[in-house]
Order: sequence, then C-alpha cells, then structure tokens
Amino acid sequence: MNREKIEVLKRKFGSQILSLKEEKGEITLLVKLEGLKNLLKALRYDDEMAYDMLIDLCGVDYLGEDPRFEVVYLLRSLRDGDRLRIKVRLNEDQEIETVSDLWRAAEWLERETYDMFGIRFANHPDMRRILLPDDFNGHPLRKDFPAEGYDFDKPFEVKLEEES
Repeated sequence: MNREKIEVLKRKFGSQILSLKEEKGEITLLVKLEGLKNLLKALRYDDEMAYDMLIDLCGVDYLGEDPRFEVVYLLRSLRDGDRLRIKVRLNEDQEIETVSDLWRAAEWLERETYDMFGIRFANHPDMRRILLPDDFNGHPLRKDFPAEGYDFDKPFEVKLEEES
C-alpha cells in the first residue's frame, strides 16, 4: 500500500480509526463498531480507495478480554493490487451490520462466523447456520467451547430419511 492511501485513510476516516499499523507492507486498521459500515462502504465505492474485493471475513475470540470478539475483514483493490485489513471489536451482546450488500461473498462468510462464534450480523438476508445442523448446541470456535464437544460421550448416530 502506498503512503498516499494511508494519508487518505487518515484524512477521510481518522475519527473512526482507533489504530493504524503498518507491518511488512500490510496495513491493519482497528475501527469503531459504530462507523464500520460507512467506512467499508466508502472503501468499496470511493474512487481513491476502490477496495472492490472482499477476500475474507472471520471472527476471533479473545476470551477474558473486553470486548471479547473481533471481526476481521481482508479487502483487496484489484485496480491497485493492494490489501487492507480492517478489524472491529464487539461483545457477545452486540450485533455487527452486514456487508453482504457491499460484497456478495460476505453472505456465506458472515454465516460461517455466526455459526462458529455466535457473532450476529444485523440485516443479513439469511442469518442461519451454514456448517452445523440447526439443532447444534453452541459455537465450536469459541474458546470456552469444550474441545470434545458437549455430547462427546454419546455414540454418533446417522439419521437416514425413509425412502418413499
């Protein structure tokens, strides 16, 4: 990422940025939850930024910290070839606004983050589990989830539908 983009980020979004780190040619922004959606929208559509590709979106659990969770967005500008990492922190009782209207790839990535961590995305078009069955209890990537699962002592059963 070039220095000009860093200065543009600071100028346009300085009030929303909690920290900006540059390491090994990559920029990571920690931003406020309240301004996240507007910041991501600007990064997506602003001609100076043009981060038109969402490469990844994932959750992180910092059990024992406040706020407990972090959502990480990895963006790429196809025009300029550079990447930008955006991080936002939130607690279990907070929701984060969906970005599936900005990048279609976010639909499944947000569902996966919900399924594994229990992080809810407000206004998501289809917020339900994507990897685990609907009746699964818990979120397996949370650090307080038992390594063996809640029902490790029960035999595994496969339920087959009856043929008609």
